[in-house]
Amino acid sequence: MVRHRVVRRLRHLVAPRLAILPCDALMVVRALPPAAGSSAAELADDLDAGMRGALRKLYASTS
Repeated sequence: MVRHRVVRRLRHLVAPRLAILPCDALMVVRALPPAAGSSAAELADDLDAGMRGALRKLYASTS
């Protein structure tokens, strides 16, 4: 199934990025239907952008 393929790709992309999160952080990654047609590089770019935005908000709220 396409959805499971996207989940596997995202799981593979998220694993090495977990180290940049605070140890008590929780992260939810949600893929919208257009993600099924995205390349791994596009998914990685979107994931990185989302994580940067989330971390920016997290650190702004703790300052």
